[in-house]
Amino acid sequence: MAFYAHSKNGEPPAHWQLLDAHLKNVARLAADFARPFGGDEWARLAGLWHDLGKYSNEFQKKLFDANGIECHLETKPGKVIHSQAGGHWAQQTMHGGMERIFCWLIMGHHAGLADFSSAETGAKALEPKMRCFHESDEILKNVPDKMKTQPEPAPPGMLLQEPRADISFLIRMLFSCVVDADFLDTESFMDSGRKKLRQTEYPTLSDLLEAFDRHMDGLCRNAEDTDVNQIRAQVLARCREMADCSPAAFSLTVPTGGGKTLSSLAFALRHAVKHGKRRVIYVIPYTSIIEQTASVFRSIPGFENAVLEHHCNVLDDDETRETVRRRLASENWDAPIIVTTGVQFFESLYACKTSRCRKLHNIANSVVIFDEAQCLPPQFLRPVVSAIRELHRHYRVTPVLCTATQPVLTKTENFDFNFREGFESVTEIMQRPDRLTEKLQRVRVERFSNLDPVAYEQIAESVQAEGQSVLCIVNRKKDARMLSQLLPEDQTVHLSTNMCAEHRFQTLEKIRQKLPDRDNPLFVVSTSLVEAGVDLDFPVVYRALAGLDSIAQAAGRCNREGKLPNLGKTVVFVPQDQPEYVRSPASLTMEHLRDDRLSQIFFPETFSRYFAQRFFQLGEHSLDEKNIVRLLGKHLEYSFRTAADHFRLIDDGWQLPLIIPFGESPDVVDKLIEWDARSLFRKLQRYTVSIPKKVMWQLLDGGHARELPEYPGTCYLLNKGLYTDRFGFIPPDELDGYEPDTTII
Repeated sequence: MAFYAHSKNGEPPAHWQLLDAHLKNVARLAADFARPFGGDEWARLAGLWHDLGKYSNEFQKKLFDANGIECHLETKPGKVIHSQAGGHWAQQTMHGGMERIFCWLIMGHHAGLADFSSAETGAKALEPKMRCFHESDEILKNVPDKMKTQPEPAPPGMLLQEPRADISFLIRMLFSCVVDADFLDTESFMDSGRKKLRQTEYPTLSDLLEAFDRHMDGLCRNAEDTDVNQIRAQVLARCREMADCSPAAFSLTVPTGGGKTLSSLAFALRHAVKHGKRRVIYVIPYTSIIEQTASVFRSIPGFENAVLEHHCNVLDDDETRETVRRRLASENWDAPIIVTTGVQFFESLYACKTSRCRKLHNIANSVVIFDEAQCLPPQFLRPVVSAIRELHRHYRVTPVLCTATQPVLTKTENFDFNFREGFESVTEIMQRPDRLTEKLQRVRVERFSNLDPVAYEQIAESVQAEGQSVLCIVNRKKDARMLSQLLPEDQTVHLSTNMCAEHRFQTLEKIRQKLPDRDNPLFVVSTSLVEAGVDLDFPVVYRALAGLDSIAQAAGRCNREGKLPNLGKTVVFVPQDQPEYVRSPASLTMEHLRDDRLSQIFFPETFSRYFAQRFFQLGEHSLDEKNIVRLLGKHLEYSFRTAADHFRLIDDGWQLPLIIPFGESPDVVDKLIEWDARSLFRKLQRYTVSIPKKVMWQLLDGGHARELPEYPGTCYLLNKGLYTDRFGFIPPDELDGYEPDTTII
């Protein structure tokens, strides 16, 4: 009899997909995906065996029943699970640990990678006494011998050569190949339209490099002849020169305002073309920078449709050909240039679910730029650096750590990650980062009141006395609101994450429009969200004491273009009430704010000392708070699901999303409730703020917000009085003069 993999509604079996065709297609695709890292034979066999369970009478009858076609196959009652038979066959025919690896790849291709101890797809499911094991034996009798009798593939070279690859990482990469191949072949059969959209050709990296070089040469010719622009041209030239170097782990240490974004792209494109890399991936810490960076890239002629922007705030809600194509590409990162968040990149690398893992194999053989590398999360630094190193060592990835404040991630005396996870060496792209820092010095650093604790009233007076525009960055949202209220309302702009993304975007545009007016000083009070990559240029910046990298990033918003006749001024002050999480890094910063160190406070060697001290201060456990390395460190007894659950760069367990009545969001919410149109839900992410659970409960209990039906945990703010154009969301107990009964809508 014929066995089928997929049916089509309303079509007779003659038009269904034969099972052996699906298995062979997936095997071929999976092998192609794994070839860049030498895992093609393992991926091919896992793909060939992944759906052996569909040879069961039960599964075939399920297809016929779903299409209303009578079928006389003998079947047994119960749930039809087709993902176990292939794993059980691997268990019977393989040895030396290979059988366990193939069980993970095959038995998890729908449910995801399980913990070793899982009863469904982990070790317990492999015990011969289990009922499902005996059922698999019955199914395997229907499998053609040519499918089952395959030569045992040799291990990938990365498992035989020193340093040997991390097997748990290899499993996730192979899993990515198998599940993406399965998705794509199924989609090809079921939806030819989506297949054609995926097959639309992107420009090659060679074409993009040529277009980029033309664009940059034009920018350089037309640039104003300033010291800063001359240095930016030198940085660009050096990046182009170093791109010809053999693949290595690179760092690009350039002071803020030195043109890192475009120069790093110059390196990445040229290096990719020179060494046959497949794509360029930009990993950026904040969505605000991603939108800015992706916009810069797309503005380059020829890049319009080559850049995939993948993060939570992307709005592709229309159904035009290009936006549908972008959505498809975001599933598996099949585009030449990817711009994404650190959350998306690293959580995918440690994910267990098929949807998150699909893209992993397309990271192999790429250039990956880690922009603002100092923002790599300290509490996950060991697994994060371990993943980057693994990609470099065994998956042909060229990583570039790009920042003005370079963290120490090599194996050194003070920072060794147990001499396992750190880089053996990192090649710096710039010849003399210290000389570059000296030449790009546009700011002097001052200590307010000799770093004695001061009240915000004193800071407000000092800011107004400057007589020019001032950016003041504080550590907490409530501090930003408090200081803003002490400054003239008509001259002051507030920024914090209590404002939804769309509100912040509009506010930043307003700031950029007002800044050039020197006759009307502008005071901007913000949390640290403006520090990394936001293009603002103030003559004076005030910064509440924090980590040295934060001080440097704040100073990067001061005299950014170097157009002031003298140096800009960055003033560091100590608020009377410092949050606990700031005190430890701030204590290290104090050492570098002494008179004898101020002149070299932003030099690379200063940051090397600072980060070495900071990591030592945190301690080994704090660099892997969730024990991810241990969960994936016991040979072939990996806890994939637990590690994935614990690897969350943003701990949103104590916060909930609150949709704000801002801009078009009220209309979208009305449509969402009326139609339950889930495609609209993503659109609301630009109008959402995250608030503590206890505050959300307070809002719900007081009738200030309501939970959206069908979206548990997501609420809509009803009380417009709790969201202002000036400060964004204000909790009820923090709103001066609040009258709860007068503003409910």
